[in-house]
This record gives sequence, structure tokens and C-alpha cells, in this order.
Amino acid sequence: MEKILESAKQLKEELIEIRRHIHAHPEVGTHLPKTTAFVKEKLKAFGYTPEEICDSGIVATIGGKKPGKTFLLRADMDSLPIAEETSCSFKATNGSMHACGHDMHTTMLLGAAKLLRAYEDEIEGTVKLVFQPDEEGFTGAKKMLKAGVLENPKVDAAMALHVHSGTPTNVVLYGLDTSIAGCLRFKITVHGTGCHGAMPELGVDPINIAAHIYLSLQEIISREISATESAVLTIGKFVGGDAANIIPNQVVMEGTIRSFSKEMSDFIFKRMEEITVSTAKLFRGEAQVEEMSSVPPLKNNTELATEVASYVKDIVGEKSVVSFKGGGMGSEDFSSYAYEVPSVYFMLGAGSKEENDLYGMPMHHPKVVFNEDILVTGAAMHAYSAIMWLKHHSGQ
Repeated sequence: MEKILESAKQLKEELIEIRRHIHAHPEVGTHLPKTTAFVKEKLKAFGYTPEEICDSGIVATIGGKKPGKTFLLRADMDSLPIAEETSCSFKATNGSMHACGHDMHTTMLLGAAKLLRAYEDEIEGTVKLVFQPDEEGFTGAKKMLKAGVLENPKVDAAMALHVHSGTPTNVVLYGLDTSIAGCLRFKITVHGTGCHGAMPELGVDPINIAAHIYLSLQEIISREISATESAVLTIGKFVGGDAANIIPNQVVMEGTIRSFSKEMSDFIFKRMEEITVSTAKLFRGEAQVEEMSSVPPLKNNTELATEVASYVKDIVGEKSVVSFKGGGMGSEDFSSYAYEVPSVYFMLGAGSKEENDLYGMPMHHPKVVFNEDILVTGAAMHAYSAIMWLKHHSGQ
């Protein structure tokens, strides 16, 4: 452990350079040509033969010289459609931003790739490195799974980590059992009949219909779900009309449902459909609800989490690793891997306001800044955890 950690510290300047390059050139969604090319270039320089198994989905393996199991390490590469407002010299200027730290994740896994190459003789089995697109849109993991990311060689366990703004630097958090909510993204389209704003009686106002739908949907949470259950229904996009004096033909609303069970999400979605369609008819219009994408709740395998956490404690110290029960309503598409193989997901503290006024802004905020010191920690966590887990399971 000490050798790997010391080797990771020696990579610090290189990791910062990699991270800043990725940060300055963010790409959103499923197609990340520049980021993918950069990651493949780095992997080849480290001695790997990366394979793009689907659009912007990269896999590379190391080990195999000694028989054993396969441990998967995953990083996400996509950014968000947010205009950056930090004062960083390497800030993005293309209207997108790595406001969720995926540039940090990609860099940490590239650092782990270099460490694993240096300590390849210690690998008893195979480590599979996975760089995926579109975590934010909840399609990336599913595309990787469909492309066979868990096969050739067959994966036995998986691990991912995520930077956590506001948590002190190098404090590691992980949940026991279900710790992150599932999410269903939806789109509501309301159809009316456009007309002049001075004569609303000649048309059917979709804005008025949409407003009634918006208010009615919140009653699902407040009046149809037990107070002991956790669920959130949010509409973050409400678009309709082009001119102040014209009633439009259509309104579009988009949002998310979050809960800790698929059954709860299915119930809410069904009630949304019923309320939306009937409300539109009540006001002489029409409406439909579409599911855009979804991801299940994230469930850590408790046995795996406990074991790998013991390796993480070797890196950051016993008191800096904290487990918890329950969880938050954010979502993460690594959960799709967790439904296929035993998996563990860690959150790595990226700095608090008490440490530096620049740190601690919420994730997805245009001014969020992460402490680059944790790049070393993340790289070491990945490499050491994979090596140790494979050692302890080599004879099974």
C-alpha cells in the first residue's frame, strides 16, 4: 500500500495536467469524440490496447498473467450543459462544464491505469478499466452493458467512486445496501389550439392546461405516498409560446421522478399519466407522458463494500472512511452495473468551505471547484483496491 500511495503521489503533477485538459474541453451526452480520443491516447501511452466497444465507451484490461477473478473499475467522462463561472485558469469556455467532477473521475482512473501497469506483477487475475459516456443522461451504463462490458473476461465485482463537494478532502463515504435513489426522466407534451391572445375563447390554451397539470402532479407526493416513504417529483423544464400576445399550440414539460424502489417510481409514473391525460381532457386539450430514460436505485453489495472499505482505510486512514445507512435522492447510472454484479460505490470528499472558500459549492453548480489533491487519492484507491480484492479472492 505504501509503495502504491507513494507512486501515486509522484504522479500528482501529471494527473493535474490531465484533469485540466479534460476540464477545459468538456463534451456532453453520448458522443464524446475528443474526450474519447484523449483517453485512448493516454491508455496507449501507458501500454494498454483500449477498445471502443460502443460509441465513446472504452474498455482496457491489465493482468491475466496469474489466474484469478476480474475486478472492474469504472469512470464516467461526460459533462453538463452548464456555462462555467469559476475563476480557474483552465475553465471551459464552450458552454459546457464538468460540474459533476467526471473530469476528476476519468483522471483518477487514468492514474490507476498507470499505477496498475507499474504493479502488474501484483495482479492475481484481471483488472478491467471502463470509461463510459452519458452518465448524466442515464444511457451510458446501459449501452456499455449491452455491448458486453461485463464479458470477455467475465466480471466478478465492480467499483466506482464519485467526488463529493462539501465533504472534507479525502474523507470517503459509502452506503450500506440501497444508498442512492433511482431516477426516471419524463417528458409531458400538452397539445392545444393556438389563437390570438385577445380572443382565448377561440383556442385551447396549453399553458393553462400545463399549469393545472404541474400543480396537480405535486399532490401525488403530498397525498398519495406515505410520509415514511421517500420520493421526489420535479419538473425542471417548462416551455411554451414564442410571443406575448399569442396562445401557442403546444407546451412541453420535462422532469424526474426519484425514489428508493422501482415499484414506487412505476406507481408515480402511472398516476402521472392518469392525471395528465384527464386534466388535458378537462380543459379540451390532449396530453401524453413519455419515459425518456431511467436508472434504478443504487445498491451496494454490503459484503463487498465492507471488504473494499478496509483497503480504502489503508489509503486514507481508519477515521476517514465513513459508512451510512439510507441515502440521498441524487441518482447514478453505475447502479445498472450493480444490478448485474456485486458492486461498491464510494464518494470521495473534494473539499469543504472550511478548507477553502472556493470549495463546497453544490454539484452541478456553475461555480463548483474540486480540490485537485484528491486525484492522487482516487488513483491509489482504484489501483490498491483492485489488487487487494483480487489477491483475497484468487483461490476462489
